[in-house]
Amino acid sequence: MRRFTAQGTNTGFRCAHCGEPVPPLQNGSYRNHCPHCLYSRHVDVFPGDRANPCGGPLEPVGAEHSGKKGWVIVHRCTLCGELRRNKAALDDAVPDDFERLVALTQPGQL
Repeated sequence: MRRFTAQGTNTGFRCAHCGEPVPPLQNGSYRNHCPHCLYSRHVDVFPGDRANPCGGPLEPVGAEHSGKKGWVIVHRCTLCGELRRNKAALDDAVPDDFERLVALTQPGQL
């Protein structure tokens, strides 16, 4: 089973947490979190499918660096508690806030 689907539309949105406009990624992939506050929404089962009925806010609670994927943001859903990992977008025209990302690596974030 494919874990990525291109069924959705790569459009921007307004962040439900901070209210900032969030443009789509320039590389055509799906941006699933705000580059300003790093919050997301629990809307995908697999990236881009928008098939998760939870819809809760995903709070950024940590970050890790992977040699394969680069920086990854760890999110926890504030409604159902599920942990999700999302690749950071640092090379986009509107990149993720790197200082916030690094702050998530500090002890006491999880």
